[in-house]
Amino acid sequence: MVGVDSFIKNGIYSIQEALQLAKDKELDLVEINPKLNPPVCKILDYKKFLYEQKKKKKQFKAKQVKVNTKEIRFGPQIGDHDGKVKIKSAEKFLMRGDKVKVFVFFKGRSIVYKDQGKIKLLKFAEEIEEYGKVEQMPVMEGKRMYMILSPKKF
Repeated sequence: MVGVDSFIKNGIYSIQEALQLAKDKELDLVEINPKLNPPVCKILDYKKFLYEQKKKKKQFKAKQVKVNTKEIRFGPQIGDHDGKVKIKSAEKFLMRGDKVKVFVFFKGRSIVYKDQGKIKLLKFAEEIEEYGKVEQMPVMEGKRMYMILSPKKF
């Protein structure tokens, strides 16, 4: 066994010697890598080690950026005023740093207007290009055509 501590010399020790060294220092013998031959162990305060691991994990989690995806839905024959309201909502979401999934929902026979829906999505992207960029171009999926916008870095 390899004992690693500032007070103990690295080397190969028997289990009894390693346990005695840990007991003398009032610390724990922790197996680091059991797959090696001989297994690698460390003499340390196990509770303190667990606390530091938990602290590192918490710091790592705090540094992660959470990106939410907001959805905006409209039909292929949406009016100008309604479209502007949807654009303002999308601008607000993009300013907060959220991604926006914009989709045109085709009901019944309106599926005939696929090209009109694609034009609406592209105009939407053009109107909002100041705040976000197109991450995914319009794609048809079932009865809806969607496009994903991501926020621009300011």
